[in-house]
Amino acid sequence: MKELRTQVAIIGAGPAGLMLGQLLQREGIDSIIFERRSREYVERRVRAGVIEHGIVQLINDAGAGERMQREGLVHHGIELRFDNVSHRIALSDLADGKSITVYGQAEVVKDLVGLRYGSGAPLYFDAEVTAIEGLTSDEATIQVSTPEGDVRVSCQYVAGCDGTFGVASRSIPTSELRRHERTYPYSWLGILAEAAPATEELIYCRHQNGFALYSLRSPSVSRLYLGVRPDETLDEWSDERIWAELNVRLATEEMPSVSQGPIIERSITAMRSIVNEPMRYGRLFLAGDAAHIVPPTGAKGMNLALGDVRELFSALVAKITHNDDRLIDSYSQTCLERVWRAEEFSYYMTQMLHPLFDDEFENGVQRARLRQAITSREASTVLARNYVDLNSL
Repeated sequence: MKELRTQVAIIGAGPAGLMLGQLLQREGIDSIIFERRSREYVERRVRAGVIEHGIVQLINDAGAGERMQREGLVHHGIELRFDNVSHRIALSDLADGKSITVYGQAEVVKDLVGLRYGSGAPLYFDAEVTAIEGLTSDEATIQVSTPEGDVRVSCQYVAGCDGTFGVASRSIPTSELRRHERTYPYSWLGILAEAAPATEELIYCRHQNGFALYSLRSPSVSRLYLGVRPDETLDEWSDERIWAELNVRLATEEMPSVSQGPIIERSITAMRSIVNEPMRYGRLFLAGDAAHIVPPTGAKGMNLALGDVRELFSALVAKITHNDDRLIDSYSQTCLERVWRAEEFSYYMTQMLHPLFDDEFENGVQRARLRQAITSREASTVLARNYVDLNSL
């Protein structure tokens, strides 16, 4: 068995794991990143696309923002659409001039992978971590299965950035880990289409048929979503049905139909909220989806993960370079305060925009929330500030 040694072993090559590796490498701290999927898979995985103001700054400060600055789409507002009428929330006006940037998670991953390989720092794809040991001892070890054979890695700390069902969270004893979960009675059918966007800003739509979201990835590619029942499958949704339903839900007098084009990606995602706490166990730190899941309505998934990484990076630097325990000891509490804020905002957006066909009381409450969001400057300001820069709070 091959033996390796590093200061920080990072499990998962999504945005969280790659960003942590990039930040540590710039500080001269050794790390090894292991990803069980292939490079092609992680670079093509379609995920989030809205990046908060403060997280844009983090990406730039890490030296990973050159292409994002060139190709990302800066937005200063979003639209809330209901009763076939659109209402603009002026994000920047309400949030001290701050904006969001639309730039796909897959593009962030590509940029970080390129930087990692360019630096010569170790990054292994198709490498599955099968066990984590010694988390409460003087040194942690992880066992990794790779195409070239098994590897054993000794390290000071382990960063678990490997998602909800990864080995990191499973390595915390059940007596020590508390899992809080909420499952919603709807899913999202998402498509990526080669179609020029019919809008300059994101549209969140509540329609009697269900939720819809009009997003974009570039001047020629649109990202659109439909709220569907959790038991529905892709086989039930032909291209024709998808476009017809998008046109029905998103239609207004000003925009009677959406731009159409070939659908190049499609998926159905269950809507759920998960929080694992604590986010630290001994020498193991959870970050990103390994620690929490939010429904995508609030556009917080990748932002929340990179917010964790910002805290974890500072904590590891303080400990490794200055033997200062204060930040690693407070890591979980610091992150969880922000995580629950993001969960609350995502819950608020989700509950406000997804009609319930068998609950007219809830539907009435939803419409009242939407009217308040567009008529009350105080409510609009809270929404805007949370949407634009929650993870810098």
